[in-house]
Amino acid sequence: MHVILMAVGEDRPGLASSLAEAIAGAGGNWLESHFARLGGKFVGSVFVELPANRQAQLDEALAAMNAAGFQVTSVPSGESVPQGGQSFTFEIVGADRPGIVREVSAALAALHVNIDELESETEPGAMSGEPLFRARARVQVPDGTPIAHVRQALERISGEIMVDFEG
Repeated sequence: MHVILMAVGEDRPGLASSLAEAIAGAGGNWLESHFARLGGKFVGSVFVELPANRQAQLDEALAAMNAAGFQVTSVPSGESVPQGGQSFTFEIVGADRPGIVREVSAALAALHVNIDELESETEPGAMSGEPLFRARARVQVPDGTPIAHVRQALERISGEIMVDFEG
């Protein structure tokens, strides 16, 4: 069986190690993960392969971690749905303002483009020091939707946002 673990805790050394120990202790295999320091917290997710009869053991280890202030929840993984289409990556950079992610995600959803991965951050601008928003996304464009339509939709969002496209 496969499970997804979602974790949040006060950032401190040893959190990933304790999670790895809990997974290994239940006979699990750590397949894939994404972690980051976010707002002073250690936040992440782990995709785990686990023997079906060991879920209770993993849940027990996670409960001990939760009691120690490292909140970890387990969610059964759904069946993987094969997706057609073309993978496409882009980066956007512009003056930070509320609503950028909403606008980008709405433009993609209108074209039935699925977001496979999205990373974003704010950083001080090199010259002005004003906050810049930077995001990188990997998306799946459905068969029959020209990449040019996705580019046009993203470029229409705002004149002050630059969009850089990769193949």
